[in-house]
Amino acid sequence: MNKQTHAEKMQSENGSEVTKEQDVTANTSEKDRVTDNVTDANGATPAGEASKENESTDFEVKYNELNDSHLRLRAEFDNYRKRTLREKADLIKMGGETALTGLLPVIDDFERALETVRKTEDVSAAVAEGVELIYNKFMAYLAQQGVKPIEAVGQPFDTELFEAVATIPAPEETLKGKIVDCVQRGYTLYDKVIRHAKVVVGE
Repeated sequence: MNKQTHAEKMQSENGSEVTKEQDVTANTSEKDRVTDNVTDANGATPAGEASKENESTDFEVKYNELNDSHLRLRAEFDNYRKRTLREKADLIKMGGETALTGLLPVIDDFERALETVRKTEDVSAAVAEGVELIYNKFMAYLAQQGVKPIEAVGQPFDTELFEAVATIPAPEETLKGKIVDCVQRGYTLYDKVIRHAKVVVGE
């Protein structure tokens, strides 16, 4: 009876020790698993941060590219708008150039008529006054449209304004290289020459 009891006690103690060992093993495994999870979590955090930084850098690069493209397009459109307005203004300003240029021979005829009337004694004063009145109205109208005669006699010869049809010895030393006579008057429309003056240059 006593021997059996002693054996049962030994078996019970051995069972307890096995259970304790199992508990210790289980606790160790759980700790290892928790440690692994913590390690994995700690290891994954820097990678996630690096990924976010890369995404932020990519967005910044794309933003800069889009912003640069937008600024370029805006500048190009602004230049186009200014150029279009300038061309439209020039078209309005110079639109009547052909019609105004066509009137210049009429002005030439009026100037010849005035010169003839002034030299002829047979023409009445009323006729002379009428021709001069019409001529003055023509010139006033042309001035309103931006047409102005080019002053020639006594001016230095300039190929941008004048066309030399002849050269003669200068009557004075100061007239060398200058215009001594104007055969046909030239005109400008605003700052553009629409007809060069035909002149005689002293040399």
